[in-house]
Amino acid sequence: MQTPQEILSDLWQLAGGDPAALQAVTLTGAEPQLPSSFRVGAAAQAPIAAAALAAADIWRLRSGERQDVTVDMVHAVAECRSERYLRVDGKSPPPAWDPTAGIYRTRDQRFVRLHTNFPHHRAAVCKVLACKEERDAIQAALMQWDGEAFETAAYAGGAVVSMMRSHDEWSATPQAQALAKLPPFTIEKIGDAPPKPWPKGDRPLAGVRVLDLSRVIAGPVAGRTLAVHGADVMLVAGPNLPAIPWLTIDTGRGKLSSFVELKDETGRASLRALLRDADIFSQGYRPQAIGSLGFSPEDAAKINPGIVYVSLSAYGHAGPWAGRRGFDSLVQTSTGFNHAEGQAAGIDGPKELPAQMLDHATGYLMAFGAMMAKARQSREGGSYSVRVSLAQTGRWLWNLGRIAGGLKTEDLKGDALRPFLEDRQSGFGVLSAVSHSATLSKTPAFWARPAMPLGSHSPEWPAP
Repeated sequence: MQTPQEILSDLWQLAGGDPAALQAVTLTGAEPQLPSSFRVGAAAQAPIAAAALAAADIWRLRSGERQDVTVDMVHAVAECRSERYLRVDGKSPPPAWDPTAGIYRTRDQRFVRLHTNFPHHRAAVCKVLACKEERDAIQAALMQWDGEAFETAAYAGGAVVSMMRSHDEWSATPQAQALAKLPPFTIEKIGDAPPKPWPKGDRPLAGVRVLDLSRVIAGPVAGRTLAVHGADVMLVAGPNLPAIPWLTIDTGRGKLSSFVELKDETGRASLRALLRDADIFSQGYRPQAIGSLGFSPEDAAKINPGIVYVSLSAYGHAGPWAGRRGFDSLVQTSTGFNHAEGQAAGIDGPKELPAQMLDHATGYLMAFGAMMAKARQSREGGSYSVRVSLAQTGRWLWNLGRIAGGLKTEDLKGDALRPFLEDRQSGFGVLSAVSHSATLSKTPAFWARPAMPLGSHSPEWPAP
């Protein structure tokens, strides 16, 4: 079984990093940290360390100065559950899930998971089932369906659901076989452009402009991570798109926040203007959706040669499920994690990982890939496409191995968390939130901007 340092080394070398840079990294703490049979501690620590090392290496490129990077595993695990620990004016988060979300049985005694936190997803489920938007009504209707048939029909109807599979069942699917040929992330040159000089600044990503078109956790965590190293990150949301307020607050730290309506030409023109002066374009739309609006990777590289374009998907960019919607909880269910944790716990049914680990790890891998591509652009020129998915991250986590007896681990308690919390004023009140877990010796990581309500800023870049 690989050590966290070896896991980090593999990620670093996959992205083309100089192996000598790894000598600057110290990883502290030991597994297990949370009750799980999977290596969630290493899966938190290694991607955060990779992103921090990328920031440190960019600082070396910009200033000639090397620095040390340290990541503590307990702090990294806490950061990968940051949404749980957020407090606003001392108040705890509301319930994370809609009452109709979660696990149900079907006629053939399979389990299916429904994601109904957005009203249109809940409505889509109940339209397919021809039932009221109530938990008992949904369960009764599902007893008329077999699991896989419902999963297929629900996706066709615009719902977001998954049937629980064992890892062996998942591995036999065409989608899993397509992903088996892919690494955890890819960085690909997609066009020619001259190298862009680094702007002036006293932080690794100072002056680097990032457009963040993402929601929920993974994509927003990527933007938050780029912001913690000094980037000007602008979260672009649609004024009518549903959002999960508590997640918006937690992942909005360090960002500007603007509304742009991409359904009309005025809004698309506004986004094109922002894109022309951006360095990184990070998005979590389905490929067909963003491409139909004129913002595919190839479109972006024409609008702004030299762009780094980061794409997040649920099930990967290859295979028959490439266009499927999905969230962490559903990908855990589809790919075998819920089944495996349930078996390890000795229960007849699914058990979730003790964190939205696919989301968080993917977010840090997105930020890592973006920074490594940006560094390559500064040396060699070109435009770049970085691609990640929750399912590829899941495959990576599965292949890290299992921890015998890991589910007996005691969960994190308040005393263990207290050193990692920081209080800051925000557009919502006083936030108590988890600080960034990577320590850089020369350029400390911090969020220079407070979290603000969606649409608080005009869609314009701040002056250099």
